[in-house]
Amino acid sequence: MDDAAHTTDTAPSIDLLVVGAGPTGLMAGLVARRRGLSAQVVDPKPGPTRESRAIVIQSRSMEILDQLGLVAPVLDGAQAAGRIRIRQGGPGVGADFAAAQQGDTPFPGARVFEQSRTEHLLADALATEGAPVRYGHGLVSFTADPSADEGVEALIDGPDGPVRVRARWLIGADGASSPVRHRLGLPFEGVTDEATFCVADLHGVRGIETGALTARFGRQRFAILFPLGGGGHARLIWLHGGAEPDQEEALAGAREDLGIRYERVDWFSAYRVHHGVAARFRQGPVLLAGDAAHVHSPVGGQGMNTGLQDAHHLVNLLADVASGLREPGQLERYEAERRPVALTLVRIVDRGFGVIARPGRGTAFARRRARDLLAVLAPRLLASPAGHRLGGWLGQYRIHYHPVPDGEPLPRWARDRAVGRRLLPTDGNREALRAMTWQLHVVGADEAVRPQVPSAVAGPFFGAGPRRGEAPGRETRADRGTDAGRGPRSDRDSAARMLLVRPDGFVAASWPLHAGTAAASDVADALRAYGIPPGRAGGPSA
Repeated sequence: MDDAAHTTDTAPSIDLLVVGAGPTGLMAGLVARRRGLSAQVVDPKPGPTRESRAIVIQSRSMEILDQLGLVAPVLDGAQAAGRIRIRQGGPGVGADFAAAQQGDTPFPGARVFEQSRTEHLLADALATEGAPVRYGHGLVSFTADPSADEGVEALIDGPDGPVRVRARWLIGADGASSPVRHRLGLPFEGVTDEATFCVADLHGVRGIETGALTARFGRQRFAILFPLGGGGHARLIWLHGGAEPDQEEALAGAREDLGIRYERVDWFSAYRVHHGVAARFRQGPVLLAGDAAHVHSPVGGQGMNTGLQDAHHLVNLLADVASGLREPGQLERYEAERRPVALTLVRIVDRGFGVIARPGRGTAFARRRARDLLAVLAPRLLASPAGHRLGGWLGQYRIHYHPVPDGEPLPRWARDRAVGRRLLPTDGNREALRAMTWQLHVVGADEAVRPQVPSAVAGPFFGAGPRRGEAPGRETRADRGTDAGRGPRSDRDSAARMLLVRPDGFVAASWPLHAGTAAASDVADALRAYGIPPGRAGGPSA
């Protein structure tokens, strides 16, 4: 039946329709507004989530909130957590991951800030921007040509009846059971954990340290406690067993095996966790982000952060295409860059937790040995040079977007180790990076000639980039492995260089400077690789 027969109104065309008003969808809507796109976020729920749900904001997400001017409420209202305590009887041993992140991010450590507060923060900002979330409005259907770069027609049902919305793009940020993903027919590749995942918000918990995560090792179980505030307010996460227990059965197991003592329960949930990643993140003008694209266990405090960064990355790309700065074919970069991040997270964080946290006597001995080993090695490891890399992975700022496809030789503009990594936010460049524009940054020189780039590219800014050999230029053995066969590195390049930085803060290209000038061919090659038509290149902006 034709949906038009039921449509009571037709909304004007917009650039972006976002389905889902969780943290991912709200971030997408807000970045769209800041980048000049007309956007609408819809969700059938009556308002922001009331439950705490996801609770951890990592360093990279804090940097994004800083770019949006929203970091202060989180700094003021969050419970900082920068240590991990490994404890089962006795005082325990502490490992300081915030110290390992010092100098690599302005926001070392994790912030415990409940999802309900994150949603309110982002939704209020959207309302202030003149684009309030349309709560109580759910997606009924949509049509889109999977071979086209843009063009979606959607039917949205609300209190006043169905409304037809036409948009250039649609983002499905509608959760793990995503109707958008199902309508696209995209497989969700992964596995469901055999054990039941339990989550409880507790008050009056004994033996936890404010400002630290606490790992508990029992005979049958492993758990992590996240501090939520004073008075022993904490989130407990653990795997219970095969059957889904009720609240009292699950918590009785935690009390008996893990020695958890508390005064009252605020909230409890038990469910099976599906670790999965969508086969594709894009089909024509419809794109997936957050839990709609990938689902993780909440143990590492990574899932919500990955969704926030999906949205930030994707909408900046859409805005570049909408402005005509980049060719529509560049939309393929979203999946090419963000899907590997999700796959790595599932492989390392989720599977690793599933092994160590699985209940039963079969893994108990291994857990006890792991506890003793971690108690000795974790503090030393985080204090070593390798600790900076671990801190970067945990904080989600140590991400590498390869500038050219695997197997292709690296052109000169891509040989710098900084290319594909986020520009280290320093006191000298943080204000510039807040502008969320393409920028030029000069390192190792006090002056340089602006190359032939579009007038929309700001700069150059001087002396605000990473020092040579420091973040984001640190290289690991794993980094070298992923770059094997891709061409020579940057060691022989000139120390003076000009960086082309994307609106999301990642370095797109690096050009050696000779007498303050970058080679025109290097500049043209990089612009071409990022889909910036040569005809758009011009002199300095006024």
